[in-house]
Amino acid sequence: MSFSSFKLDPNLLKGLKELGFVRPTPIQLDSIPPAMEGRDVLACAATGSGKTAAFLLPILHKLISRPRGTTRALIVTPTRELAAQIAEHLNEIAVHTPITSAAIFGGVGMSPQEHAFRIGVDVLVATPGRLLDHLRHPYAKLDKLEFLVLDEADRMLDMGFLPEIRKLLRFLPAKRQTLFFSATMPGPIATLTREMLTNPATIRVERNSAPPTAITQAVYPVSQELKAALFLNLLNHGDMNQALVFTRTKHRANRLADYLVRNGVKADRIHGNRSQTQRTAALAGFKSGSFKVLVATDIAARGIDVEELGHVVNFDVPLVPEDYIHRVGRTGRADATGDAFTFVAPDEEGDLRNIEKAVGKRLPRVTVPDFDYNARPEQKLEVPRGERIAAIRAKKAEDRARATAKADRRGNQGATAGSARSARPARPTRPARPSRPGVPGTNQPKAGGQPKRPGGNRGRAR
Repeated sequence: MSFSSFKLDPNLLKGLKELGFVRPTPIQLDSIPPAMEGRDVLACAATGSGKTAAFLLPILHKLISRPRGTTRALIVTPTRELAAQIAEHLNEIAVHTPITSAAIFGGVGMSPQEHAFRIGVDVLVATPGRLLDHLRHPYAKLDKLEFLVLDEADRMLDMGFLPEIRKLLRFLPAKRQTLFFSATMPGPIATLTREMLTNPATIRVERNSAPPTAITQAVYPVSQELKAALFLNLLNHGDMNQALVFTRTKHRANRLADYLVRNGVKADRIHGNRSQTQRTAALAGFKSGSFKVLVATDIAARGIDVEELGHVVNFDVPLVPEDYIHRVGRTGRADATGDAFTFVAPDEEGDLRNIEKAVGKRLPRVTVPDFDYNARPEQKLEVPRGERIAAIRAKKAEDRARATAKADRRGNQGATAGSARSARPARPTRPARPSRPGVPGTNQPKAGGQPKRPGGNRGRAR
């Protein structure tokens, strides 16, 4: 079956052809027809299954044939990267149409986004927090909204966005078409679907528990201290042209990226503590090939879409099997092949067993022949939490002691200066100068008055 079977607008089909989209994926086959009919859709599909086009195509088709001038479609997504990615994908598909769109997310100025509200672009792609910031102002109106998409709903739950989603619904018209997409369906998300959807077409595309078969998975047992050195070894001696690497914490992402750069690898990192400008530049550099390695935390696991990404590396074993699925799903997309490597320290074996149980098989272990597993590490990639807390407390104690000593020195200097002043001999008092008319002195009159004469007011000055 081809995309033309959906009877989409010819200009959309032209854009799809230029993008190289040949045939619909299973999620697109199942969700586009009911969405075209105007039904609400509840779809459960894995990352990388093609769900972005599954909700964009029916909405864009309907928007093309109707008058414009106000925002009629809203797509809500959990991360800035995913919002930017969806907006970019929308513009590529709708390149031959008059559809307008804007991305609304934090970390950048609000003025251009305010302009998008005021002129009424057709489609807004937004993160919950920044969208609510705008909706507190009179210019932000969504009362003419016809289509609402909630993408990566389970990720929004993980990030604590459900209260914001419920607040957001108060600003939207009750009569609308809602398309709800989620990789998993935990209890709170299922409850939310019942609140938002009316008689939805329910679609469950074999989600699941395992990454695509096109992905080659392997486990590299190694101590925590030698993970960075092992990764550098694979980069220098393997066929890894580009790699997306996931770490457990922002601190480890920073340290690993710095380590790679010091050793001649073009790398950058992306995580929640980076500014939006830095995150955008890092992602753009990785997509263009300027960076061989992009180190990321899980905030980017569902917001990075790189064509023909060959390798995903779990520098740290994910604590939750679902995160493993989403991480490795960044490669092997759209029927392509890819490799997913996971570095496993002894204390992470338990988490690995949970992942293997979820994917239904034992992952092969790999030992690198020319790597010294007994080498002494150059430095710790991450200082243990207890040591970090102790160091912070010691630094604060040192700062307090320094401040106290400084205050004492100032006090002593003030006391010394006071003693010196009290020890000085008193200056002799000058006798009062006799006052004369016209000469400044104690009897000098105020401006416009007459000088005083001895004896009071008798007589006048001559």
